[in-house]
Amino acid sequence: MKLRFVRGPRRVGVPGGGRFSRVGRFSRGGGFSRGGGFSRGGGFSRGGGEGTVRQRVVRLTLVVGVIVLALLLLLATCGGNKPARTKEDNAPKRPVANVADRAPRLSVPGGYDAARGWEIVDGSPDFAIAHDTNRLAYLERAGADRFRLRTLDPETGERGWDGEPWRPLFTPDRFPRLLSVSKDDQEYFVTWSYGRLNPDALRPADSIISLDIYNAADGSRQRVETPWADAPKVSAAGPAILISDGKATSAVIDPATGDVVKVPPGSLGYPKGCKECRKLTEVHGVTTKGLLVGGAKEFWVRGGWFSRQGAPKDTETASGVPASMASGYILAKWQKKKGAKDAGTHEVWAVHDASTGKAVAQVRCRKPAIKPAEDPRLVASPDGRFLIAGRLAFDLDAKKAYCFEESDGTQPLTLTTVSDDGTAYGAVSARNTADALAGGGNPVRVDLTTATPEALETNVRLPSAEAAGVGLFRWTDSKDQPHLIGYPRQD
Repeated sequence: MKLRFVRGPRRVGVPGGGRFSRVGRFSRGGGFSRGGGFSRGGGFSRGGGEGTVRQRVVRLTLVVGVIVLALLLLLATCGGNKPARTKEDNAPKRPVANVADRAPRLSVPGGYDAARGWEIVDGSPDFAIAHDTNRLAYLERAGADRFRLRTLDPETGERGWDGEPWRPLFTPDRFPRLLSVSKDDQEYFVTWSYGRLNPDALRPADSIISLDIYNAADGSRQRVETPWADAPKVSAAGPAILISDGKATSAVIDPATGDVVKVPPGSLGYPKGCKECRKLTEVHGVTTKGLLVGGAKEFWVRGGWFSRQGAPKDTETASGVPASMASGYILAKWQKKKGAKDAGTHEVWAVHDASTGKAVAQVRCRKPAIKPAEDPRLVASPDGRFLIAGRLAFDLDAKKAYCFEESDGTQPLTLTTVSDDGTAYGAVSARNTADALAGGGNPVRVDLTTATPEALETNVRLPSAEAAGVGLFRWTDSKDQPHLIGYPRQD
């Protein structure tokens, strides 16, 4: 794993946890004895003069003073570990390093400058972004069976804090998982692995999930471990970390305190009169008001609102199904009202405010001929104004929604990335987001303020994300090493 930047100044601390050894006593052969008199070999002898004794006392006093002064200076210089610098600090940033001579210049959309940027080589498949803290995190190998979390400033590529190496619960042939979560204006990075503490254990009950939760600002870490019998799904689209079995069993972890609250299926607060809510029940996420739960049809927030109360216009009120969450909004699919002319051919997609359930924007799309294996994943621009999900796009300020496809449903557009100014990238006729990022389909750029797609050159590589005005691009070299390159926007 190589990050091609000069490492910044190393933080140093006082050895031994910040305590100094005693300096006020000297050994018997060279200074004061424990009793406060003079030692046999270093005090004054019977035949010595008074002047000699005074000189020795003066010398010893000077030596003690010099040592104490030196230790005080050392303490002032070290001062313990300091938190990582954030974007609010006034210290000047290093300019973006030039990668033109160290990596192939990728074919990227014209809005990015491929002559400048930074590069991560052989890092983890996952990376996570803390937009407000201006940090990007990724994992690297630290020896044969350990991993370390590293961070950088996505705007400049300057190195941030590094985590301590640790061993995951599973075999080290793959990376642990990585995600980010935000609560009360504080952002965190989370790494997790699942397995058995004892490799010889055979019962599922012996399995646990181990999570390391890092403060994105300074790298302080807390470890949380909780028993978990089945293969877990771990997400953090809301203000907490959610562990579930993909069904009705879940646990919620507070990233600030590490507290774990397990929620059994019988405590999901099923709405009265909703038969479909108890079929195919699944915990989908965490909102500021509680757990987001859905059934075969309809969804609700435990102890909060019910989807019937926020059904979009011209839809069946009992037909809502949640798809995904991001930035305080829920994407849901709804069926047109019975008897509508297009009820058999079209469906409605809407984004709902996660705190109230109210539909904020909606759009009509043609039903796909083959139901996709996965629902579209909601992705927000860094400032949260724009949302994209497959062929869908939403402008929350304008309360507008778009479905990018032909009138007959063919040639759908799969969007992958959106920036704060509403510039989105994607590909026409790609199978899904992963296929579009791998080069499938025909790449396009869309201005979501006008909903106007623009075709790009067929060899253009799409950004996986954008942070601090820098596009993040992936590629794999001939040695099968993964690369992540950050190209800034054109000036």
